[in-house]
Amino acid sequence: MEKLRVGVLGGTGMVGQRFIQILEDHPWFKVTEIAASPRSAGKTYEEAVGGRWKLDGDIPESVRRIVIRDIYDIEGISPNVDFVLSAVNMSKDEIRKIEEDYAKAEIPVVSNNSAHRWTPDVPMIIPEINPEHTEIIEAQKKRLGTKRGFIAVKPNCSIQSYTPALAAWKEFEPYEVVATTYQAISGAGKTFADWPEMNGNVIPFISGEEEKSEKEPLRIFGHIEDGQIVPADSPVITCQCIRIPVLYGHTAAVFVKFRKDPTKEQLVEKLRSFSGVPQELGLPSAPVNFIQYMEEDNRPQVALDVNYEGGMGVSIGRLRKDTVYDWKFVGLSHNTLRGAAGGAVECAELLTAKGYITAR
Repeated sequence: MEKLRVGVLGGTGMVGQRFIQILEDHPWFKVTEIAASPRSAGKTYEEAVGGRWKLDGDIPESVRRIVIRDIYDIEGISPNVDFVLSAVNMSKDEIRKIEEDYAKAEIPVVSNNSAHRWTPDVPMIIPEINPEHTEIIEAQKKRLGTKRGFIAVKPNCSIQSYTPALAAWKEFEPYEVVATTYQAISGAGKTFADWPEMNGNVIPFISGEEEKSEKEPLRIFGHIEDGQIVPADSPVITCQCIRIPVLYGHTAAVFVKFRKDPTKEQLVEKLRSFSGVPQELGLPSAPVNFIQYMEEDNRPQVALDVNYEGGMGVSIGRLRKDTVYDWKFVGLSHNTLRGAAGGAVECAELLTAKGYITAR
């Protein structure tokens, strides 16, 4: 099939760079436009990123000479893209407006940003868990007055290391969850060169992260009613979020109470067999096995397991009975692949497979 043309908004930042890296050899999509702040506009991508390329490997050859556009030049970008991936670094109000402006220009927007995660008719999707939330797009298009333009978002990176387990265990009715996430510095768009004070350090605060970690899983577990997504009211989640000195990988230590009384064997079997629409459809970014359960006492580890299934799988271990809660476990996910750019690309693949993103 002819590859769909993608614009990357905010292409010079860390998540934007990851989008560009993922799309280099993508079988369905190709980057045709890169947009960033006015100060980068007019430069080639190589000139604009220069010494600020934060990822392993070189800048992909296919994008080095793409001339960056001003992110506000929607009219100039529009004829050259079928949809855009958004990783812009602006205030939430500015992001909300510019993403809606692109949608109103009939350009589908798949966003890594948090600005639209609570817009009632914008789906927030982990493709393996709530692909049916794409159905809200028709209501959103009515509100925007568009034929093909809409916004879809992916959730916060910090929830990916425990929300899939809760989804796998849905039939056992988890109703109370305590989670502490230990989050990599790349989640703040940083490397150790940018943030040397993180070497050998732990910071027990990440702005806004705890509220996202407690509330966003409930929206993913919610349902569509009267043209909006209604969040679930269970499980109740309380969370602490801590920044730790690793580059990639968010780890979660989680305690769960269930209304039913599953055995360890049942819980492990549900994790290992959990699969979804992306696996059925064979989406290019979808892991063959979404969740792996690790028997070793000292796993999952960032150094060994963060790149499971190309960084798109989730690793769970240390599942054991608890003295206060019913069960406890440790989860690990790659924060810029499954948790950010990779998750958004998989979401775009799902939307393409379902016919929401098409060639213009």
